[in-house]
Amino acid sequence: MSEFVQGPMWTIAVSVFFIGVIWRLVEILRRGIKRDLAVSRGSAGYGGAGTILRRFLPKKESAKSSLFLIIAGYMFHLGLFALLLFAAPHIRFLESQLFGFGWTAMPHWAFVVSAEIAFAGLILLWLRRILHPVTRLLSTFDDYLASGLTFIAMLTGCLALFASYSPLRILHLFSVELLMIYFPFSNLMHAFTFFISRAYTGAAAGRHGVQT
Repeated sequence: MSEFVQGPMWTIAVSVFFIGVIWRLVEILRRGIKRDLAVSRGSAGYGGAGTILRRFLPKKESAKSSLFLIIAGYMFHLGLFALLLFAAPHIRFLESQLFGFGWTAMPHWAFVVSAEIAFAGLILLWLRRILHPVTRLLSTFDDYLASGLTFIAMLTGCLALFASYSPLRILHLFSVELLMIYFPFSNLMHAFTFFISRAYTGAAAGRHGVQT
C-alpha cells in the first residue's frame, strides 16, 4: 500500500491536479472578454489591479456585518498557507518530489500555532455553513466534501508529525492525493480563479471610472 501511495498514486494525483487546473484556467480564459462599446472613462489595468489588492481588506460598509467570516476566513487561509509552504516536512517533500530545492522552515512552535489557527478557522467556517440559514441553503455537497477532505488532510498531517508513525504519514499523503485529484473539479479552484474574477470585475469597473 505504501509503495502505491508514494509511487503511482502520487504520479496520478500530481498529473490530475496540474492538468486539471490548467485545463480549467484555459477554459475560462479562452472565453475571452466581451467588447465594451462604451467610451472609456478610466484605466482598466489600474482598476483590475486595484480590485485584486483592495478585496483582501473588507469594505467599511460590510466589515461589521461580515466580521465573523472575515476573521474565520483569514484564520483558515493564512494558517493553511503557512503549513503548506513552511512546515519542515512539506519543504523536504517538495524538495525531493517536485522542485529540487528547499527553503527555511518555520520553527516547531510556529507550526503548532499555525495548525491551531487553521483548524479553528476551518471549524468556524463549517459551523457557519451549517448553522446560518442562508449559507446552509446556498451550500452544496461539493462545499461539504471539499471541507471534509481538507480537514482530514490537515488532521492526518498533524497526527503524523506528532506521532512520528510511518503509517500515519502514508495516510496523510493518501488524503492529500485524494484532495489534489478532487481539487480541479470543485469549488476549491477559487484558489486560482479569484485572481481572474477580481481582475475582470475591477477592469470593467475601472474602464467606466468606478472603483470596486
